[in-house]
Amino acid sequence: MSDYLGRFFARLIPVLLILVMVVVIGRYFFGIGRVDIQELALYVHALIFLGCAGWAYSADEHVRVDIFYRNASPAYKKLVNTFGILFFLLPMIGVLGYYAADFVAASWSVWEISTEPGGLSIVYIQKSFIFLFPLVLALAGIKELYRTWK
Repeated sequence: MSDYLGRFFARLIPVLLILVMVVVIGRYFFGIGRVDIQELALYVHALIFLGCAGWAYSADEHVRVDIFYRNASPAYKKLVNTFGILFFLLPMIGVLGYYAADFVAASWSVWEISTEPGGLSIVYIQKSFIFLFPLVLALAGIKELYRTWK
């Protein structure tokens, strides 16, 4: 599921590219500044980053300090991966979800809008994207734990 979600959100990269091009061309060639399009590009970037995190983890493309891990035995790697998932990744996901809940709820309670003139009026929706990050990482962590012990 995390791979599917990652591939889905990765398809937004061309959309992000087009939005950024529209902002740059509009601003520097035509002197037109559109805050709403600029914020939409930020929202799309957030979706890509938060939605693809689990996919990057599943594909082992995340940052790993592997001074000792690189040449270790498969049994040692299995132990390190299991320990890391159970005692670092999953608790971090729990903490992120816990603190995100109040943050997002506060935004929804006031129907938060952009503070920029001409900005988007859906900041509360953008802040809800935060829940995507722990969701895809939890799915990827469980998948990795299964793959490790399979």
